[in-house]
Amino acid sequence: MYVFQCEDSIDGILSAVYDAWASRLGHKNIRISCRSNEDLTLFCEYIPVTTDYEKSRKVSRTLISRLGTHFYETVCRGAMADGACRSLSMDKANAVYQTIVMALALPQGAKVLDFLGEPCIACIFALCRQTTNEAHHLLEFLRFRELANGILFSQIHPKNDVLPILAPHFTDRLPLENFIIYDATHQTAAVHRACKSYLIADAASLNPDLIKTRSDQEETFRRLWQAFFDTIAVKERENPKLQMQNIPKRFWADTVELYDKYYKK
Repeated sequence: MYVFQCEDSIDGILSAVYDAWASRLGHKNIRISCRSNEDLTLFCEYIPVTTDYEKSRKVSRTLISRLGTHFYETVCRGAMADGACRSLSMDKANAVYQTIVMALALPQGAKVLDFLGEPCIACIFALCRQTTNEAHHLLEFLRFRELANGILFSQIHPKNDVLPILAPHFTDRLPLENFIIYDATHQTAAVHRACKSYLIADAASLNPDLIKTRSDQEETFRRLWQAFFDTIAVKERENPKLQMQNIPKRFWADTVELYDKYYKK
């Protein structure tokens, strides 16, 4: 068995797909892994894969042209999920590879996504749903604050790499604003300039002091929003358990109206 080891990212996984396909070692003899701490196995040859954006673009173009945008987006959302598909004990990178191999080999093409009896398809479906559900939560609960320089800034701590889903949504909603959505978990940021498109950049070197500054009006609006949130609440109908079901507690640190509750409990 040949194991192609790649970076845990969309570009890393698609680069591994390109190298695995070009190796001509036989799809049944190949496995792709994005787990950096994977235990080595006897009788396996491990091949490191360097992330190559040109290879990733070539695979992307092939998938879109031959299998359609929906297939490509589904596979990408599966690759954006956190970790492996635990219910099926399958690495997400290998699930992506096997799904692509199956789709390109069968005349049904993109319709293979309906074949949930196949472990790799079931894994992609589960991972895609995981990523989409978290992105749906953040589309509703993501909060911006205005920095001293006038830029709208939001910090999130998602389990999955959801920035590629959030960025186009808020670009469409806030086309005239300069904003940054910072993913503290993955150390990346979606940066948008007014009247321009967005880009996703490495934010490992982001200056923490810069994002702590607030505009003169920001604190006023924070207090107003918190007062509104407390005022409309009906004390006799408070239901903390239901609240945590609707907005998981791990989001509270990034939510203005629940910030104090998060640190008090």
